[in-house]
Amino acid sequence: MEWFWAPEYTLSRLVFQRALAVVYLIAFVAAARQFRALIGERGMLPAPRFLARAPFRRAPGVFHLHYSDRFFAGWAWLGALLAAAVAAGAADAVPLWAAMVWWAALWVMYLSIVNVGQIWYGFGWESLLLETGSLAVFLGNARTAPPVLVVWLLRWVLFRVEFGAGLIKMRGDRCWRDLTCLCYHHETQPMPGPLSWFFHRLPRPLHRVETGANHVAQLLVPVLLFTPQPVATWAAAVIVVTQLWLVLSGNFAWLNWLTIILAISAVDASVLGAGHLVTPRAEAGPLWFAVLVSAMTVFVLLRSYRPARNLVSRRQLMNTSFDPLHLVNAYGAFGTVTRIRYEVVVEGTAEAALTDAARWQEYGFKGKPGEVRRLSRQFAPYHLRLDWLMWFAALSPAHAAPWFGPFMERLLENDRDTLRLLRHNPFPDAPPAHVRARLFRYRFTTWRELRESGAWWHREPVGLFFPPTPPTPPTPPAPPAPPVSRT
Repeated sequence: MEWFWAPEYTLSRLVFQRALAVVYLIAFVAAARQFRALIGERGMLPAPRFLARAPFRRAPGVFHLHYSDRFFAGWAWLGALLAAAVAAGAADAVPLWAAMVWWAALWVMYLSIVNVGQIWYGFGWESLLLETGSLAVFLGNARTAPPVLVVWLLRWVLFRVEFGAGLIKMRGDRCWRDLTCLCYHHETQPMPGPLSWFFHRLPRPLHRVETGANHVAQLLVPVLLFTPQPVATWAAAVIVVTQLWLVLSGNFAWLNWLTIILAISAVDASVLGAGHLVTPRAEAGPLWFAVLVSAMTVFVLLRSYRPARNLVSRRQLMNTSFDPLHLVNAYGAFGTVTRIRYEVVVEGTAEAALTDAARWQEYGFKGKPGEVRRLSRQFAPYHLRLDWLMWFAALSPAHAAPWFGPFMERLLENDRDTLRLLRHNPFPDAPPAHVRARLFRYRFTTWRELRESGAWWHREPVGLFFPPTPPTPPTPPAPPAPPVSRT
């Protein structure tokens, strides 16, 4: 069964697995550092309340057996520790069966977190990490050559990520078809990066070139992944370059990095002149491993029916899981591009009585735009979940309905865990008396405005997003004066 094994992908497998373990590490650390305010026992959307109404079959995971904040923290930090060990090479130092168990443990541990994370974990890259991680279980370790079937299944994932994103664009916003979407996207994307201002200020013809190149990278190049080498390797290289462009232009958590990692799995080291680096110890795996890989491949192909049908459907779904295990999913991004950027600005005041003269002070967020002179920071591949949900809130208050009220309540309490999600708390000594949220229209400044004011953003108030909480009670009317005695 020599055809079953692909030693030429040994180096690619090594890089793929180590890099994937780093993504797992970042995901577990982000979960451990943010969960208390988001889904903790006193969080905005408490996990115990969700678990009480969600059956195991709908959201499988360990937390159906037991949940406490201490247990969740230990679970997340243990996942981070296991991922760090794999990134350091531990899975290559143990027998094949132990390596498989190790990778399966990472998948189960993160699946448990995603399935209790509710809206905070409703992003496509969560499912992408889980699907990629499930295939990594069957990729083997340094003692075996990579199975050909798993190598092809990883390309099938990458194809759906890129081709799905390309199709959703062409079927969606007309600006993708007239090549103008990137005239807006760098400014209105969920979380701009430090170079996004400069990308937005590129000449308009170059934005059209950007958009056209995106269509080539997402609609043509992914098909070439299924062609013989060296074409598949060069197709993967093009995907890597386009994803690095996206890394430079914005913050999309680990989506771009995970796509790069998937592309690396399609690289034949000999094409790049690195064939001498292939581990000579890698050899054909045992029969039981080949049987498991074959069974898993059949399972994935059967589960691929709905995602494949989704690709050709006129009603294509974007970032959708068809089962609670997130094994074979549909992907896509930015089928619609917003033309105008709105931001929710959260403020508080220490004054007990609300008057027109009340002094409101602004809370600072780590990633989302706020203070106009603050240049956006680079956070990806780390995921700032609250900042991302604030972008959706600005698009429509309905997106924020489940959690925004609890968020404001916790600001009134100076809740320590909630404040850790923020960059700046204007009330470090005592909680505010009232909080509110206003909606602003933001746009990048021009070169001239930047020189004159030092501001990267210009903003204008639009209206009230969330009324002052708690409201000032009405002043009771003064009691009537006692009657004057005339005797």
